[in-house]
Amino acid sequence: MEYKDYYKILGVEKSASQADIKKAYRALAKKFHPDKTKGDKAAEEKFKDISEAYEVLGDEQKRKQYDELGANWRQFQQGGGQYRGQPGGGFRGSYSQGDASDMFGGSGFSDFFEQFFGGGFAQQAGDFRGRGRATKGQDYEGEMAISLQEAYSGTSRLLTVNGQQLRITTKPGVADGQVLRIKGKGGPAVGGGVPGDLFMRVLVQPHPNFDRQGDDLHTKLNLDLYTAILGGDAEVDTITGKLKLKIPAGTQNGKTLRLRGKGMPVYGKPDQHGDLYVKIEVQLPVHLSDEERSLMLQLRDLHQRKTANV
Repeated sequence: MEYKDYYKILGVEKSASQADIKKAYRALAKKFHPDKTKGDKAAEEKFKDISEAYEVLGDEQKRKQYDELGANWRQFQQGGGQYRGQPGGGFRGSYSQGDASDMFGGSGFSDFFEQFFGGGFAQQAGDFRGRGRATKGQDYEGEMAISLQEAYSGTSRLLTVNGQQLRITTKPGVADGQVLRIKGKGGPAVGGGVPGDLFMRVLVQPHPNFDRQGDDLHTKLNLDLYTAILGGDAEVDTITGKLKLKIPAGTQNGKTLRLRGKGMPVYGKPDQHGDLYVKIEVQLPVHLSDEERSLMLQLRDLHQRKTANV
């Protein structure tokens, strides 16, 4: 059985901090992720090695145990898989198969890992019984990008987790950054333990026309000068389609109109909605004809005389 140098696999020094190890893992996992290297068997094996290395070095306790192994590795090999060092000198702690990236294509660990975390070296030290004590499986983490419209109506994504397809569903009104917990869909347990959980962070993508603030939506409406002065009807975009909006006469530039119940659904309360705030942006006419300019001058003179007499 070949010794695995997890530090070399991640490309870090043995003195690397936990933060450096995590950074190196993320960069490599992104590069060799099965979603990006579909069909490349060598890349798949590399991804497995990376995930396995981080499973050990990313956990301070496992890392300490692995570092202790280094000095005893040759002795273990020569002993035919029996650690003959002092009692209690082997691996301790929990063993939970899987990694956050594993749900997108990673699989089981190597014989080396199994030998020292699932039995073998650790078992000789008296820390495991049989294949290992009952421990909870590792929690998985992932991200799920959706549009604002999907956040409004609710949506779903089909993912592959531990080789099985799993549909992740969001309720209407889900917030950007909200974390969904899918119980028991994380890493498999060991020794009859409870499977880990899957945590999916929802990323709601920005919308070109709407700015979300809590359950409320904000948008802008370009309004012609004449409707702003005289009042009338205008069409405004809502998240569900166009709506006719009554514009009061004398509406000032920058005024905000409130449409009750036209915002986002309140999460977990689909019959309740936030509001839509419409900011008016008055558009001044350009390229006036001679007749239009003459009429505008007359209007200005009338207004000035009216103001002077007040």
